[in-house]
Amino acid sequence: MGYQVLARKYRPQRFADVAGQDHVTRTLMNALSQNRIAHGYIFSGHRGIGKTTIARIVAMALNCRTEIGTAGRPTPEPCGVCDSCIEIRQGNAVDVIEIDAATNRGIDEIRELREAARYAPSRDRYKIYILDEAHQITEAAFNALLKTLEEPPAHVIFMMATTEPENIPQTIRSRCQHFSFHAVKFDDILAQLKMIAVKEEVEAEDAALALLAEAGDGSMRDALSIMDQAIASAPIEAGRPVLSATQIRELMGSVPNAVFERLLEAVAAGQSAELMEQLNLLVNAGHSPSSLARQMVRYLRNALMAKLGGEQTELLQISGDERARAVRTALLFSEEELTRNLQIVLRTFDDLNYRQEQRFHLELGLLKLIHAQRLLPLEELLSGVASGASGNSAVRNASTPGPPRPIATASRPAPAAPPAAPSISPFGPAGGSWGSGTKMDAGLKPASSAGPVATMERPSPVPASAIATEATGSPFPVCTPFPAAASPVIGFASTYPQTEGALAKAPEATASTSGAPSMESVRHAIGSALVEAGHSSAAQLLGSGAWTLDGASLRIEVPGMGKKMLALTVNAAAEKIIRQELQRAGAPTRFLVVPSEATTGTAQATVPMAAPMAGSVQEAALANPFVQRAREIFQAEVRSVIDLRQK
Repeated sequence: MGYQVLARKYRPQRFADVAGQDHVTRTLMNALSQNRIAHGYIFSGHRGIGKTTIARIVAMALNCRTEIGTAGRPTPEPCGVCDSCIEIRQGNAVDVIEIDAATNRGIDEIRELREAARYAPSRDRYKIYILDEAHQITEAAFNALLKTLEEPPAHVIFMMATTEPENIPQTIRSRCQHFSFHAVKFDDILAQLKMIAVKEEVEAEDAALALLAEAGDGSMRDALSIMDQAIASAPIEAGRPVLSATQIRELMGSVPNAVFERLLEAVAAGQSAELMEQLNLLVNAGHSPSSLARQMVRYLRNALMAKLGGEQTELLQISGDERARAVRTALLFSEEELTRNLQIVLRTFDDLNYRQEQRFHLELGLLKLIHAQRLLPLEELLSGVASGASGNSAVRNASTPGPPRPIATASRPAPAAPPAAPSISPFGPAGGSWGSGTKMDAGLKPASSAGPVATMERPSPVPASAIATEATGSPFPVCTPFPAAASPVIGFASTYPQTEGALAKAPEATASTSGAPSMESVRHAIGSALVEAGHSSAAQLLGSGAWTLDGASLRIEVPGMGKKMLALTVNAAAEKIIRQELQRAGAPTRFLVVPSEATTGTAQATVPMAAPMAGSVQEAALANPFVQRAREIFQAEVRSVIDLRQK
């Protein structure tokens, strides 16, 4: 006999010789030992992983003339020495018919098969039909085989091998036992190659055999075919072929992964010129852009798997040196960046299949990797916009300096400045400096020089000059101002629609003491407007607060009110009235409503409600007999009354 290729020479002849299909071989051996033989089998899976080989081994085991349990055959494995085993191994057994279904796929061939199946085997125990590439059989031919497959003669067994089991009709699959074969693992292929290299007396580097196993891509037959080709092209030293990694790469036209590691290092460093120079060397060396893109896809995939599972993960079917290389590359990028890079290179590889200038498209795809490194994550972008708006507002306020408007002569020491406001991000932890009860304008947008701005910010420290006035005809009761240093913003801070010029001129207006409205008149005007509009609760609440002017904004600290109730009481309609009155009085239209220090701690201080106004909702509530009875029963006091009725 002439030379046999390695894939045929080392084809397994026993179940124990099959690599990577233990779940199939174990089941079939148990079925043979228990005599539970089905009349139909479907073997499906990747190419070159042993489907047809196992079908032949099953045929040898079924027709083996040596009884199971004897000295010549202690296990269900075929003996391999009887006439039936030898004939099946050589492919000339009369009762084992192997049919190429890719060429014998019509209804006429299946009719002939069905007629021949009626006759008993000429010598052996079973007449076995092995249909290779069974998915190629036409639908009409399958229908012709259906009845025979469902109720075959006792001596007939069908075995179908296919790479596309989904193309076999469900009516056929339901009548057969289906075995799904796995792709052979990298380590199993590598062990098989080492064993064959020893038997063939071939000197092979471990890196060379690892390249061959990786090139097999889960197929033992593919790896053996490439190894056969590599041995034929290997140099001879001392009468023995020598396989090296460099020689195998040249044979397969592949590039060392060290090259892709350098390419991705240039991507991580943002070195576009270096990236293009490396690519130019590869293309000038004769490597096709399509092959480079395909190999880079595989390398990026390995780097992503190393990022996800570490160096020893089962997701990496490569050698130890390549695992370490993939880990080094994974450290250069985040998981999101590796995923994005893999997507870009995959799309580039797809484009190369139908493009004329493949080199240009590959260069463009690699440059996209560098450009993608400059993209900011959405979370960081949103956080930067919000913090930038607050920062710009602070800069703009600082750029228009001016002393606060002295409305009253009372003064008190300036409290310590509050801590710096953190960057505002919708992805930050809950319960930050705003709190769940924060009210914001719907038109929140970053500060810019193009138009009015609405920002959320922590108020600045209260200046030394504060406000403390006496009520003279005002509907608001007088309340001593509360300290502002420990009061977080839980209300609203809005720059309402106005021109940039008006905002810039506000500090100048505060610097003038002559003709400026007093805080008392502003309080009286706002309180009266709120009462007239039906917002008595808001008027009562703001009247009990401490009003201070801080630069270009008005700060109102209210006692005895939580975050949620504050948001309900001083609602959008009340805000609009306050803003209109402030604008009409020439006062700053930016204002803050915050709880006093007594309501922000764990134990809230008791703040008595101010005397109700005649005809107000507070007076009606206190006069209600149910409220009076509740005060008597619970010995309670009414601290605040809020009107939540629809206006």
